Amino acid sequence: LCSKTVCASPGHSGSLGSLSTEAAVAACSVDMSEYEQDGEVAQRIAAVIPYYPYKGIPRFYDINGFCARPDIFQEVVDVFAARYRGKIDSIGGFDARGFVLGPPIALALKVPFFMLRKPGKMPNAIGSGGYAVEYGKRDGMCIPRGHPLDKTDPKNKSTVVKPGDRVLLVDDLVATGGTLSSGVELVRAMGATVVECACVVELKMFIDPPADSGLPSRKKSWEEKGIADVPVWGLVSEDILTLEGELPPGYVDDGEEH
Repeated sequence: LCSKTVCASPGHSGSLGSLSTEAAVAACSVDMSEYEQDGEVAQRIAAVIPYYPYKGIPRFYDINGFCARPDIFQEVVDVFAARYRGKIDSIGGFDARGFVLGPPIALALKVPFFMLRKPGKMPNAIGSGGYAVEYGKRDGMCIPRGHPLDKTDPKNKSTVVKPGDRVLLVDDLVATGGTLSSGVELVRAMGATVVECACVVELKMFIDPPADSGLPSRKKSWEEKGIADVPVWGLVSEDILTLEGELPPGYVDDGEEH
């Protein structure tokens, strides 16, 4: 078997354990060093992700950039598939851009996909508590109870996310980690394990900022929630996201209120 390994982003416990034989053989055809954070593939992806002033923040990174490029979108899927092949039982994608990323990755890995939706958007669902994001507060996330229902605890347990499942949670971007934390708490409440939270973009400024910076700390928040052992990984950081999106004359930030 080849000796190539899956690489975690700096400052994270992103080890996914030893690969299965099947996964290791598949990895032999891939140079995993190309898939490091801000590496060769990440730079090609970053080159087509513009940023705009939106929701009151100066740089909102827009994944429409690579969605409009099938060749680049395929590279995104390839990175995630190579990283998690043989390591997970299902993928959960967050409302709403996680719905764009999760299904093609799940299809590539031949594993089930489930949605984590905002309250009131999905029938027969189990909800989490509220959480904060970098531009406001949110009411929580929900996962499906599934059909048929769990026989032992049909109200509080899911047959979509089952005890012992190895779950990958995906979204387009991680900043403060509030959205991801709600998913981690839900998955763990079902008796499953979150193998990793993975995003295309990771804003490193929020990982563990200086106390006097005024920025929320993802590290501190996750420690307080008791989920600091869950690794977070992002392919692209803000260090290489330099494409300023073009705006028409008179553009007004039309993001939702926060």
